[in-house]
Amino acid sequence: MTMSRRRGMTIQSGKLLVWTLAILSCVQNTVVSFANLPDSTTCVTERCYGRHLTCPSECPRRASAAPGSNSCHIDCSTQCEAVCKQRKPDCDGLGAVCDDPRFVGGDGVMFYFHGQKDEDFCIVTDHRLHINAHFIGKRPAGRPRDYTWVQSLGILFDCHRLTVAATKVASWDDSADHLDIRFDGAEIYLPQIEGAMWASASAEVVVERLATYNAVHVVIENLLAVSLSVVPITEHESQAHNYQITEDDCFAHLQMQFFFLELSSSVDGVLGRTYQLGYKTPVKRDVPMPVIGDAAKYVSSSLLSADCAVNQFWPVSLVADDPELGRPLEAEPFEHFDVKCQSSGTEYDGMLCTR
Repeated sequence: MTMSRRRGMTIQSGKLLVWTLAILSCVQNTVVSFANLPDSTTCVTERCYGRHLTCPSECPRRASAAPGSNSCHIDCSTQCEAVCKQRKPDCDGLGAVCDDPRFVGGDGVMFYFHGQKDEDFCIVTDHRLHINAHFIGKRPAGRPRDYTWVQSLGILFDCHRLTVAATKVASWDDSADHLDIRFDGAEIYLPQIEGAMWASASAEVVVERLATYNAVHVVIENLLAVSLSVVPITEHESQAHNYQITEDDCFAHLQMQFFFLELSSSVDGVLGRTYQLGYKTPVKRDVPMPVIGDAAKYVSSSLLSADCAVNQFWPVSLVADDPELGRPLEAEPFEHFDVKCQSSGTEYDGMLCTR
C-alpha cells in the first residue's frame, strides 16, 4: 500500500479551503468603481455591526478633494458614523499612539506602554489584520527603564505587507522628508507635494501626503485608516524629560492615529484589545502616568512577524519569508513512502489501516 503524507505539516480541511481562497483572492483582485457615488461601507465590527455608513456630500471621499481640505472619516470601531474631518494625527483622540509611547484606547482611556528599545511589539492583532511597532530609544545612566518611541510600523493583511518608517537623522530639517514607505517590499514613491497620492494596483491601499514633508494618510480598504507624521525629539523636550538626546541622533519617530473599519471580538494587542466589546481597562486612571505592562505578551520576533503570544492573525502562513514579500507560499513536495499494515497498526502516527 502506498500512502502520501505532507512533510512537517498538518492541515485541517476547513483551514486548507480558506487558505486556498485567500491565495486566489491575492492573485485575482477585481475592482468595481462607482465613481459618482460617495464612499460607503457596511460595518462588521461587533459595536457597529450591520450599520451602513455613507460619506456626507460635503466630503464624499476618504481621500482629500484638495490639499488641506477635509475628507470623510468612516468610524466602525467606536462612534459608528461617517464625518468630515482633517486627518493629521490627534494625539488625544481615540486610537492615538504618540510620544514615549502614549496610547489612547478605543475605550477612550489613556495609558503608556514603554516596551523596550530595539524590540518589536504587536499593537493590533486580529484575524485579518496585524500591526507591529518597532521601538527605538535610549537609557541614560541611572534610569530604570528605556525611553522609547515608535520608529516604524509593519502592517500585515491578506497576502500583503506594508511598512511605514521614520528614517534615522542626526539633525532635524523641516524641509526634508524622513518617511520610508514600502508595499510588499517595494518602495513607494510619493511626490513631495501636499495631496500627492499613490495607490496599489488593485486600489486596495491608498497613501496620500497630508503635507509636503513627513505626514501621510494611509487607507487599507475595509480594514483601517491611519494618519501618521514624523517628528524629532526637540532640544526642549530632551531637557524637560532628561532624554539626554545627543547631536548624532534626534530620534525621529512616528506620531499616529488609527481608525478601524473591521475588528473581531477577539482582537488583541497593546492597542487592539481596548477595542474589544465590554473591555475593562486594568490601568490606574487616578495616577499621572498610567502604565500597561506585560510586555512579554506582545513581543514579536521582527517587524513583519505575527508571532507574539497573543497573535490572532492566522493568514501569516500564506506569506513566504523571502525578498519578494507578499507572494503566496508554494506547496511543498509530497513525500511518498510505504506503509506496512499489521494487527498492531502501523509505525506511523495518524495512519489507520482498514479492510
